[in-house]
Amino acid sequence: MINDKYYNRRYVISGIAVVIVLTYIIRLFYLQIIDQSTKDQADNNALVKQTIYPSRGLIYDRNGELLVFNQPIYEITMTMRDMGKEWDTLAFCQCLQIDREEFNERIAEIKDRRKNKGYSTWTPQVFMSQLKKEDIATLQESLFLFPGVHIQKRTLRDYTYNAAAHVLGSVGEVNQNDLDHDSCYARGDYSGRDGLERTYEKQLRGAKGVEVLMRDVRGRIKGSYQDGELDRTAVAGTDLHTTLDIRLQLLAEELLAGKIGSAVAIEPKTGEILALVSNPAWNPKVLVGKERSKNYNTLLHDPTKPLMNRATQAMYPPGSTFKTIQSLVCLEQGAITPNTLYPCSGPGSSPIKCTHHHGSPVALDRAIEQSCNPYFWCAFRDLLQKDGYGKDNKDFRHRYELWRNAVMSFGLGQKFTDTDLNEQSSGSIPSTKLFDKFYGETGWKAITIRSLSIGQGEILVTPLQLANQAATIANEGYYITPHLNKHDSMRIHRHNLDIQKRHFEVVKEGMNRVMVYGTGRHYAVDSLHMAGKTGTVQNPHGRDHAIFIGFAPVEDPQIAVAVVVENAGFGATWACPVATMMIEQYLTGEVKRKDLRKRIGSTVLNESVKKW
Repeated sequence: MINDKYYNRRYVISGIAVVIVLTYIIRLFYLQIIDQSTKDQADNNALVKQTIYPSRGLIYDRNGELLVFNQPIYEITMTMRDMGKEWDTLAFCQCLQIDREEFNERIAEIKDRRKNKGYSTWTPQVFMSQLKKEDIATLQESLFLFPGVHIQKRTLRDYTYNAAAHVLGSVGEVNQNDLDHDSCYARGDYSGRDGLERTYEKQLRGAKGVEVLMRDVRGRIKGSYQDGELDRTAVAGTDLHTTLDIRLQLLAEELLAGKIGSAVAIEPKTGEILALVSNPAWNPKVLVGKERSKNYNTLLHDPTKPLMNRATQAMYPPGSTFKTIQSLVCLEQGAITPNTLYPCSGPGSSPIKCTHHHGSPVALDRAIEQSCNPYFWCAFRDLLQKDGYGKDNKDFRHRYELWRNAVMSFGLGQKFTDTDLNEQSSGSIPSTKLFDKFYGETGWKAITIRSLSIGQGEILVTPLQLANQAATIANEGYYITPHLNKHDSMRIHRHNLDIQKRHFEVVKEGMNRVMVYGTGRHYAVDSLHMAGKTGTVQNPHGRDHAIFIGFAPVEDPQIAVAVVVENAGFGATWACPVATMMIEQYLTGEVKRKDLRKRIGSTVLNESVKKW
């Protein structure tokens, strides 16, 4: 036995050596197998991954007319590691006609890892985007002077017509929220910001491809890596066929020029939106390219609020157009029959005046024709008081809730949640809780809320809801959710009302009488059997709003329309002619009333309105 006090230390030394070797092995395994950062860095040194951007899907109208297409644009990228110390910043700025300050700001933004989380000196970074061919012409000629700079071809939206800006929407650069919630995006990518471009972003954008290139030790591109085995082809976006009729859309925009308002047309049997117009609007081309941010800011601060989609977001009392719904609900709930008579004393009526003298008493069809306010007040009162008031107003409040639920079944007082329309307001059909808050549970009766009977007071609706109301009456008791995608199977989105079909026949007859004998007769189209209802809505902020709803032909409705013209006065004077010309255009293919078209389209009711 060796008696050496140092002999056993060899085991300790051996153990330490083994631990060191194992540590290196484990570390190497981690770096090469588990942690890919070192490999990624090596790959970045040797490989260049160039993104191939897909063409965005095209957008068409219902008849195959091309509405939105793509045009080539360019973006400038920089690979910082390749730029070198001798890089001529001043010459580069002169090529792009920018100053040194702007150059420095853009470089600082690229290097800010809080904004640009994917920043690497080895990968191309977007310096400028949305450039036209003339913007990069000088740089392209001198590109060899600027190592690390590349010009990449992309596409940008272009438009066939100066129309439908609110519907189509726009495409802009992705923001931080997009980057955080969708791994598909990288800094400098584009996405739909509003309208159909936003709703159908995933369908329209397609899928990016990639080309992997190999560098040499000097950083020069030597060609495709592994003969392109790692390359991925870009997949173009899917085209979108909309329900819009661009000819009808153009006509409605022409007629609303110089006015603040909106128009919505729907095909009743399908819920397909034929036209959706909001004015003021803008040329969709102004939100494309380098000037997008500047122009958007100008639109944002315009006092006429052109960015607001009045067709789906503006809310108004429906006025006399609501009398059609009031008739149907009162008929269904047994408050009246088609032959129920109520007296009218014209402007001397109380507690609600009639706007004119038309004879007395009146039945329902003539009350609709003459828009008799006292008739609908009496019908509303009798409906709410049908069971009396009961203890603590209980029976009256129950009748009111039944009335409210029936009104909301027409799609009022709520957003359409099963549609492809993003920007919507819900409107309002006031609840018992609202009136309890104002008056107390026993402090309000029919007389307190009498303005609701004629579509005033606390009732608010959107033009889209008004058009859907007209479509529901045209269909005699159901509606398909309004939508814009022609190929979407929306027919399963059918909403049936709990109102008997026979009641609709009476109301449709009254609406037809409006166009033959009543307030709409001056703008009816002789060759078309039309139904309509005008409305003049009180406006506490200025002149009354003009409203009209209608559909045609009465026997087989193909189109339902709602028009709102703000601060225009009588619905019969402004909203009605716009709507009837839209109906004429859609059903006959032209507007024969040329003088009327010219007069309405050229009349400016609001001097501050302009088309961008």
